Amino acid sequence: MDDLKNLARAAKHRLKTDYWAGCVEAINKNASEAKDKGINESKVKRSLTDKVKRQIMGEKPDEFYEKVKRLLDTEGEVSDAIGRLTDREVFDSLGYEEKQRYTLDISNRYIAALQKYKKEKELGLD
Repeated sequence: MDDLKNLARAAKHRLKTDYWAGCVEAINKNASEAKDKGINESKVKRSLTDKVKRQIMGEKPDEFYEKVKRLLDTEGEVSDAIGRLTDREVFDSLGYEEKQRYTLDISNRYIAALQKYKKEKELGLD
């Protein structure tokens, strides 16, 4: 019951502070900038709308994605990205098969994060 009350309070606060007007303004501004740059504005709108939805639902930013983003921003795509993203303490405590699974998981997550990063860069979102 408390969760429902907290959600209602948050929604009421968003209404009082013109949160939605700010969101609409930001989405339209970014969409017009995308149009000027020749980028598909509907993709930009959809991406920003999804970002607002995730924010409202209280999803925390993906720490792994943030780590990948920092790596790509500072050094670009590097050949040893999987090694750099590996948590050595965790990796060293695993057995052979578990290490293989862990490395595969990091690899899959890195590929997904790389695709998301490229999509954000393509759409001009940061």
